[in-house]
Amino acid sequence: MRYFLELAYNGKNYHGWQVQPDVISVQEEINKALSTVLQTTVNVVGAGRTDTGVHASQMFAHFDIDREIEENYVFKFNSILPKDIVIYKLILVEDEAHARFDALSRSYQYNIWLGRNPFTLENSWQIHSQKFNVSLMNEAAKILFEYEDFESFSKVKTEVYTFNCTITEAIFKQNGNEIIFYISANRFLRNMVRAIVGTLLEVGQGKISIEDFRKIIESKNRGNAGLSVPAKGLFLTKVAYNYIKN
Repeated sequence: MRYFLELAYNGKNYHGWQVQPDVISVQEEINKALSTVLQTTVNVVGAGRTDTGVHASQMFAHFDIDREIEENYVFKFNSILPKDIVIYKLILVEDEAHARFDALSRSYQYNIWLGRNPFTLENSWQIHSQKFNVSLMNEAAKILFEYEDFESFSKVKTEVYTFNCTITEAIFKQNGNEIIFYISANRFLRNMVRAIVGTLLEVGQGKISIEDFRKIIESKNRGNAGLSVPAKGLFLTKVAYNYIKN
């Protein structure tokens, strides 16, 4: 039987989602908790792979087991998991359902705080003594809809079959000192969101023009794009499926 988990985590203490040798990961902690409670080896498959320090307010993963388990197992899983990882739901799905391959879209947000605030320190990038033209950044962000190949914003050493992604949302919203960037696509490349944000911020500072931003995309060269902004401001916020309401 196949089950989906809806979960969330604070990525501060983890080397990303995926199990890796000699470092702690979110996937590893979930595997250990489920295996302990269910008294069998469990290996979950996630909807994606967040990088070191990146958070998720909504993530999905699936696992297989040879018996039916009840909803109250969510409480049992959470009683063993670290406090910075929480499982919200346990969902029985069809045997062919796949957390990664069936995902229709993924959404992220990147949090920026202008100035200093002790209450946003752990989940946003705090930028001091700088101003940004948010309208100009949004004008540049619209250019993303015109392209599919985003090699310019991908980590250089990564094994992917294509750099093509379909972006359906890309917008900055400012409320006082808080600036949040929202982006949705059918898939994302490694480090892609953080590189896009870093490059768009250069537009907002007047370091590069909107036309420069277009040329950076067309160059397909990561060296031409801006810095990769810190991981702590990035959240995976939604993964959409046609058979799960959320």
